[in-house]
Amino acid sequence: MAKRGLAVGAIVGVVAGVVAGVLTAPKSGKETRADLKNKAGELKAKAKNKKHEITDDVREKADEVKDRVEKTLKK
Repeated sequence: MAKRGLAVGAIVGVVAGVVAGVLTAPKSGKETRADLKNKAGELKAKAKNKKHEITDDVREKADEVKDRVEKTLKK
């Protein structure tokens, strides 16, 4: 659970940094909106990949636990 909190904190930090950087950049509103849209797309893709990684890890651990329980029950 601590790893999950760390990951969430890292994501929030990245988002805050990107937003601060984009908002303080000397660009027009149209360019800024385009940058925000692009960054949002990138962050969405990264979050989706992370979700798949976490899901795979959970499935793997669940399978390990299931195997251990089955072995224990056979004894």
